[in-house]
Amino acid sequence: MAPRRRGRRPWHRTRAYRLARTALLATVLVTVGVRCDGHHRSAPAVQAGGPAAGLGSAQGDGGSGSREESGPAPSPTPPPRPLPRSRPTSLRVPSLGIDAPVTGLQLDRDRQLETPPLDKPKLVGWWEGGATPGETGTAIAVGHRDTATGPAVFSALALIKPGKQIEARRADGRTAVYTVDRVKVFDKTGFPDKEVYGPSRRPELRVLTCGGLFTRRTGYTSNVVVFAHLTATK
Repeated sequence: MAPRRRGRRPWHRTRAYRLARTALLATVLVTVGVRCDGHHRSAPAVQAGGPAAGLGSAQGDGGSGSREESGPAPSPTPPPRPLPRSRPTSLRVPSLGIDAPVTGLQLDRDRQLETPPLDKPKLVGWWEGGATPGETGTAIAVGHRDTATGPAVFSALALIKPGKQIEARRADGRTAVYTVDRVKVFDKTGFPDKEVYGPSRRPELRVLTCGGLFTRRTGYTSNVVVFAHLTATK
């Protein structure tokens, strides 16, 4: 009897499809910003170190004037195998005491990324059009620095140090562990979309919130962005 031929992999599981989808999603986000409004009106004028969702430095002049903390030399250990697609359920940042549930986010009519509801300040938003935890590509997580009721989930996000871990749990029971590479603060008027949202050939994570100067009329002037990459799965 003739040997059975192995069936071809479904088109949506091929490497070419994954790379094409990542490039397309990055193109969409290049023109997208993240809103930083609706925050606590009594917030300090200058944030010492807060969460990032497209935040800029109070003294910044765009991407070229960002503040940065560089991480330690990369580990020589081989990178973990990327995980298949599975929606996130929670985000944990042990060094900051954060363990928060996750909700999916879409783009609004102005092509800006939505934020979690203001009446749920401890909720983290995950852009559904990007990579899921541990998946190849650029994943985007967003949370509030504060709301009218007080500090929110990412009130201390800008204080995270390079080398610290961020864990994203998934619906399939797996956990993607990212290691922070750097923390940067960008002025919203010069936010570097490509640097933050651009495609990646490995699993990476961006965590964003608001920062900088705050006014009741325009909200925060800056965005804090945490850059991290996948270093383990469990």
